[in-house]
Amino acid sequence: MLNIDLSGKRALVAGVADDAGYGFAIAKALAEAGASVVVGTWPPALNIFRNLLERGKMEESLVLSSGAKLAFESIHPLDAEYTTLASAPESVRENKRYAGVGDFSIDGLATKLVEDHGNTPLDIVVHSLANGPEVKKALLDTSREGYLTALSVSAYSLIAMVSRFGPLMRAGGSVLSLTYMASERVIPGYGGGMSSAKAALESDTRVLAYEAGRRFGVRVNTISAGPLASRAASAIGIIEKMVGYVAANSPLTEPLTATEVGHVAAFLASPLASGITGSVVYVDKGYHAMGMASPD
Repeated sequence: MLNIDLSGKRALVAGVADDAGYGFAIAKALAEAGASVVVGTWPPALNIFRNLLERGKMEESLVLSSGAKLAFESIHPLDAEYTTLASAPESVRENKRYAGVGDFSIDGLATKLVEDHGNTPLDIVVHSLANGPEVKKALLDTSREGYLTALSVSAYSLIAMVSRFGPLMRAGGSVLSLTYMASERVIPGYGGGMSSAKAALESDTRVLAYEAGRRFGVRVNTISAGPLASRAASAIGIIEKMVGYVAANSPLTEPLTATEVGHVAAFLASPLASGITGSVVYVDKGYHAMGMASPD
């Protein structure tokens, strides 16, 4: 039997704050395959996430197929908009939502992982991060600041993470991000520069696959996932409409589940996918193949 076996490997999943999104589903799938999982969580959501875990609000979601319970090896503050703590403006560093969390930058997390687990603590890095403060605005109405923030948080953060975490990864490592069809097709209502950010993310995936492959010996891929009505996606404002439209017009009409994306992520992180890098892998029930709406 051909199994996905990630025993003895450690994964960093950046962008988990509850049990409703793709980040959590990927973390759970990696754990199902035997990996230990550390999590990076946006500081304003960190205490909420920890409280959900401590108060048992996620008990059902944490149960693995074996009956055991997913236990994160550690949970760290991470705001991937900032490569170093010094690059975060004083207004952010002194914000009460960031108070007491320590160094929440990419560099800070890398330093902590080395302190806790040695010089090469990682085998898998998952970038499940995106933010467009003006996502509800049409592109024509998006400010320069809103556009650049979307690009910085949703795309450049992958470059910063590969640059900083790449040297910390063991041979055969895998980096994975999440993209969306808006990178190549118009999705009215998905604005604020987020479509541009996803296009940049996919282009960067190809370049990083070459550069990080040659420099660090790691693979870099991205999953183009269909829409999911997660808590984070509710910020878009039309997520339910997006989910319904895709389900009605895809070759496979069952709604996409986060678990399905998690399983593909586990495969891409495993030795079974050792020949795959620089790829955009569609996990959207085939919606990307459609050129017209279904007559049904």
